[in-house]
Amino acid sequence: MYNLDTSAKTPLHIQLYEAIKYDITTNLAVGSKLPSIRKVSQEYKISKNTVESAYNQLYAEGYIESRPKSGYFVADADFLPLSNHSSMLKESTTPPVYRYDFHPARLDKDLFPLKLYKRLFSKAINETIDFGAYTDGQGEYSLRVELCRYLSTSRGVKCDPSQIVVTGAFADAMSMIADLLQPLQYGFAIEDPGYYVTRRVFMQHGYDITPVPVDENGLRVETLKKSDAKIVYITPSHQYPTGVSMPVSQRLKLLAWAKEKNGFIIEDDYDSELTYRSRPIPSLQGLDTNDRVIYVGTFSKAFSPALRVGYIVLPHRLIKEYKNFHGYFSRVCLATQKTLELFLKDGHWERHLRKVRNLNRKKHDIMQQAINKHLGKFAKIVSEGGGLSINIRSKYEIDTTVLNDEAQKKGIKLYFTKDHFNEKWDAIRMGFGGLKENEIESAVKELAKIWRDLSL
Repeated sequence: MYNLDTSAKTPLHIQLYEAIKYDITTNLAVGSKLPSIRKVSQEYKISKNTVESAYNQLYAEGYIESRPKSGYFVADADFLPLSNHSSMLKESTTPPVYRYDFHPARLDKDLFPLKLYKRLFSKAINETIDFGAYTDGQGEYSLRVELCRYLSTSRGVKCDPSQIVVTGAFADAMSMIADLLQPLQYGFAIEDPGYYVTRRVFMQHGYDITPVPVDENGLRVETLKKSDAKIVYITPSHQYPTGVSMPVSQRLKLLAWAKEKNGFIIEDDYDSELTYRSRPIPSLQGLDTNDRVIYVGTFSKAFSPALRVGYIVLPHRLIKEYKNFHGYFSRVCLATQKTLELFLKDGHWERHLRKVRNLNRKKHDIMQQAINKHLGKFAKIVSEGGGLSINIRSKYEIDTTVLNDEAQKKGIKLYFTKDHFNEKWDAIRMGFGGLKENEIESAVKELAKIWRDLSL
């Protein structure tokens, strides 16, 4: 039994994570099976979301592994003695500081409208929150109304407030969907390459994963048709990580597949607001006439990843099941929800999007020009035109481990897709969102010097 203190300042999922980690490093043998998320939730009378957060952290750090349809087990790894592990944590509490960080999904902190947000937050606290009432587990209705209006006008999403669920971080949304669809015992397909977090979450829920190749038109629908899957996760407007968009003809084929299979499509529209070459392609969900698309969106890419707020638009046919199993607790702080509601309702969201899009379009173009100017001899651009990064690939064979080591010595942080996709889709993600406009060319120039020296 673990001692969890609900009155402590340390969150419950951290307490549970620390307790299980201690058990693994001192008592449990490799291969020992951990109790299911449902069992831990029931035994300690805590939410499944809390248990999932603890297990996800243990999984991410390599302490446990997930076996499809079997559960969680202590991973086969040589753990340090707890005393050494603790001292190691103390030594590494201060993260390294980089001169240039090419993070592929970071926004400039100065873009966040802090003064406005604080004013709206105060207004929400003083005028719009009923502290004597329980919150709506699906998300505050008034916020869902505003989200409906925005999604309809900007993304062509067809929905009403009853279909929207306000969620926490992306993994929370995926975990909820995986849990919701699990009783159907459908096979699950994902783009290959595709978003590793989604794959990991569905594996943790015991799904059999079917990878489906991606080409210049996105996911290969004809290959999907040959599989046993009845659920597919896609990023059709800006495929992750290749950057391609799925044309309407392929989208219609995919919708026909879902109808024929009596299945579901999970549409992740993660960064559609940040397109720089043309207007964003309307959502796949807006083309759906058979109630088969689960639409997923987020405030992380264009507003703030720190708030950890997203949303799901469920097909009508899944609303009853959602309410039966998930509609009883709120996933996002009430004050945050009410502040976002005011932000949307008063027109600040559209103005903020224009500002974010215009600034990041400039940064994108500066990055593109700098890559062509300073790295053109060594690398080529393989995807650009949207999001917060440009993907490049070496024109010749190079040891990227050495490149990364040398870059770190010079205070440059690089990000490689192979860290998540092995060698299936290898590229360097040149993020520009977190850099200042006047830093981008200098950063690329410094990287080019390192690349040139390794090529001599």
